[in-house]
Amino acid sequence: MKKIILAFIAVVAFLNVSNAQHDTMYVMKAGMVISQFNIYTQVDSIVFKRPTVSTFTDARDGNVYKMVTIGSQVWMAENLRYLPNVVGPATGSEFFGHNSDSYCYVYGYNGTSVASAKQNPNYAKYGVLYNWNAAMDGYSSSAANPSGKKGICPTGWHMPSNAEWTQLTNGFGGDDFAAHALLEIGTAHWNDPNNLSTNESGFTALPGGERSNIGDFFFVVGGSAYFWTSTAGDVGCYWRKQLVNNYPVVFSHGDADHYFGFSVRCVKD
Repeated sequence: MKKIILAFIAVVAFLNVSNAQHDTMYVMKAGMVISQFNIYTQVDSIVFKRPTVSTFTDARDGNVYKMVTIGSQVWMAENLRYLPNVVGPATGSEFFGHNSDSYCYVYGYNGTSVASAKQNPNYAKYGVLYNWNAAMDGYSSSAANPSGKKGICPTGWHMPSNAEWTQLTNGFGGDDFAAHALLEIGTAHWNDPNNLSTNESGFTALPGGERSNIGDFFFVVGGSAYFWTSTAGDVGCYWRKQLVNNYPVVFSHGDADHYFGFSVRCVKD
């Protein structure tokens, strides 16, 4: 007998009851039938799974974050907003420079006032963009699972390694298929279209854009999400993750130099 596990967002319904077959279960999304099963020969039981979501407070600045249990991991369900300092996108090393300074950015903000940067609507929505030095906060790289590197994360949390990200995406079919399960549903933050996202993981990936290698904000917020890992990649570079609206792949590349500004999601120790 087969067990069918349905994510909490799946909707079981008929568009037209007169067209429905007897003894058949239909699964629909966005008004279309995406699966159907004979309830006698193909279904043993139905299990609706909801992500386990709770909150915690970062004692450093009072920011309250949602966190979600995904398998054996507990991830932040929001982009990190800790902002010890801020600069505009023109500040920082570029084109494979070797400046080891730490820089924090808020998309769309060009000044140096932390208080003013926090008034930018992108701060509350998408959090902070960190160069790799800021994200790691003096810690060395790590490929271990768990990474063991606190980085910029709150006490009790750490920067995820590439292996920890792989563990996350493997739970939803691997990098080639997992993005839909990680992206926030709808177009409140993501660009249209975003009608394939399910967020069945509860990870709620948000598109914070990036600080680019030419000293500007690139990939307008709403189109792409970039996240640092703690893991070294190509010579002088590090592994990054990218998610795009309405596309199933979690792009994983070890070619990001430290000068890029990406979002951070922390994992609980």
